Amino acid sequence: MLKVISRPAVKLVERYLPDPYIFVLLLTVIAAAAAIAVERQTPLAVLRFWGDGFWNLLTFSMQMLLVLVTGYMLASSPPVKRLLRRLAGLAHNPGAAIVLVTLVSLAASWVNWGFGLVVGALFAKELAKQIRVDYRLLVASAYSGFIVWHGGLAGSVPLTIATEGHFSVEQIGVIGTSETIFSLFNLLIVLALFVAVPLFNRLMLPDEKDSVYIDPSLLEEDDDTRVRINRPAERLENSMTLAWLVGIPGLLFLVDHFVLQGGGLNLNVVNFLFLFLAIVLHRTPRSLLESLHEAIKGGAGIVIQFPFYAGIMAIMVQSGLAETLSQALISLATETTLPFWTFISAGIVNVFVPSGGGQWAVQAPVMLPAAEALGVDVPRVAMAVAWGDAWTNLLQPFWALPVLGIAGLKAKDIMGFCLVQLLLTGIIIAAGLTWL
Repeated sequence: MLKVISRPAVKLVERYLPDPYIFVLLLTVIAAAAAIAVERQTPLAVLRFWGDGFWNLLTFSMQMLLVLVTGYMLASSPPVKRLLRRLAGLAHNPGAAIVLVTLVSLAASWVNWGFGLVVGALFAKELAKQIRVDYRLLVASAYSGFIVWHGGLAGSVPLTIATEGHFSVEQIGVIGTSETIFSLFNLLIVLALFVAVPLFNRLMLPDEKDSVYIDPSLLEEDDDTRVRINRPAERLENSMTLAWLVGIPGLLFLVDHFVLQGGGLNLNVVNFLFLFLAIVLHRTPRSLLESLHEAIKGGAGIVIQFPFYAGIMAIMVQSGLAETLSQALISLATETTLPFWTFISAGIVNVFVPSGGGQWAVQAPVMLPAAEALGVDVPRVAMAVAWGDAWTNLLQPFWALPVLGIAGLKAKDIMGFCLVQLLLTGIIIAAGLTWL
């Protein structure tokens, strides 16, 4: 049945979903028009919100670009290539490839969302070299594992409210991860998705006549490591000693960070880990630079689109539009249904404000008083925001850009499958938040 359902969904999205750049332009126009019509903001005020906020995500944009670049460099190192090749060898047919890439992506995304995006995409490419399988669904399956990130170890909302001095601490205090990430209801939702998402992806596998394959030779890279050294400078470019003199201290810094200082895993740490592992495993600066040249090709979308999303976020937040939308939906809620309506409102807001931490800052002032008034468990409401933020990423191409850049596809190629996953996983998450 899912195969039948996914076929028109894929065709619909392929026909009507524009390039992510066009998508972000449309969202900009919609957000601006809504701020004027709904919030009675003047065009000049909206223009100022947009322009003043346009560069607010520069740090995050660079972090995301580095997720793509450093992850690619690490995965293209000879040892990691061999590891991915062996792991891909566990799949002996198309169905097994779909299930395996989904499970790997789910596990990696639960640990850290940036790690999951890169590992899933690179593993999909390796599987496509060995198994003849619909490449669109393979990459969509790799991206679908991203849905668990906000219920995992790097979830922005649960980590924020577990931090001393967070912005709503006077209202709700510090809420430990035992009540959010490691709560029974959250772990059961994660477990259900680990079972359901691979199964749904497997059931969407198209018949051979409807499948789109990729020539494995297009994914192959030159593994010839022979180097001719004609100049003294080339000795430095191909010096293993120089690479390791910098790379090994970088890894020792991480040992100190995790073991001696008890530091945690965040996006900067992940990028640092990827970079210095890549420096060591590539063995020479020249090998790393050749990998960098290939990696950077997929980063154009991140560079140009993230500032537009920063502008949209500024319009939504400063105009009051995000708050109005949230309040309108939770006005329908009761003590039982507040987590459900919180989840739905977070999913809608996420389309315009695709940032977990930013979204919590927008919605917490609305959701927390509602939870207190109705006597609803605050950690459950917070996780409803988190899951809503993660859920509609299946439809929002913002987060798919690193995956698409690595895989060499466009958003329209995978979003039809993701649309089906959006509907099915939405039922699972909503049920878990409401009744578990």
